[in-house]
Amino acid sequence: METELVGVQKTLSPVLKAKALDNRLPDPILGDEYAEQVMRRLDPGYDKRRFGSSQLGLAAVVRARAHDDWARSFLADHLDAVVLHLGCGLDARVYRIDPSATVDWYDLDYPAVIELRQRFLPPREHYTLIGSSVTDPAWLERIPRGRPVLMIAEGLVPYLTEPDVRRLLTNVVGAFPAGQIQIDTVPVWAWRTSRWDPTLRRYGARFHCGFDNPAALAEWHPGLEYVDEAPMYDSPILMAKAPANIRRVYRLMNLLPGMKQSTRIVRFRF
Repeated sequence: METELVGVQKTLSPVLKAKALDNRLPDPILGDEYAEQVMRRLDPGYDKRRFGSSQLGLAAVVRARAHDDWARSFLADHLDAVVLHLGCGLDARVYRIDPSATVDWYDLDYPAVIELRQRFLPPREHYTLIGSSVTDPAWLERIPRGRPVLMIAEGLVPYLTEPDVRRLLTNVVGAFPAGQIQIDTVPVWAWRTSRWDPTLRRYGARFHCGFDNPAALAEWHPGLEYVDEAPMYDSPILMAKAPANIRRVYRLMNLLPGMKQSTRIVRFRF
């Protein structure tokens, strides 16, 4: 029986496709072999249709690379960490980073997505899959406490309501003694116009929150502190490794007001 994805769950496909196509570059940004293998199984003809091999999605690959780099840095300093990879989709981050056996890693997404992960990606030790909505607080009760935590929410926050985002962040900060939180956000204008976004409409999804100053989310909990941001649409690695025609497109896009910061990749600590 085929697993059916609905609504926002379908948005995992274009992101996975971007990572698969990146892996074909002579010098990839992410270099994720799993992405290419899984994308081929999910959609065997994904690169045969019109624009099927376009590299315009490389900005999403840059976002993944930024989260990976921050995660590696945190785990190098916290060998006993617990990782919460929320809204994991079919991303192979745990395999790319390959944390030590002292790290316990949890990938969480809707049950239908977790079912696909079980079919397409191999199991590994100290790695647990949780099929749940991130907004259901019950999943957090399954996570061991008393250890530093790394929470990664890539491409997730804009699909939650602001109260849900606040509840998620404050619950995680309250549950662990210390940690790092990595998220990406969109501005208010992107949230309010998302109902007309052609890509989101194609997948029956829309954004439910936006933040013009995501650093201000640190004010939600006295222990939370904004650290920094990583570039995305104007990232040096994007401009260095993307094909020339794609670099030109992004340079033009970045001339549009607000485009450079239409997604903010943000890091906090507590």
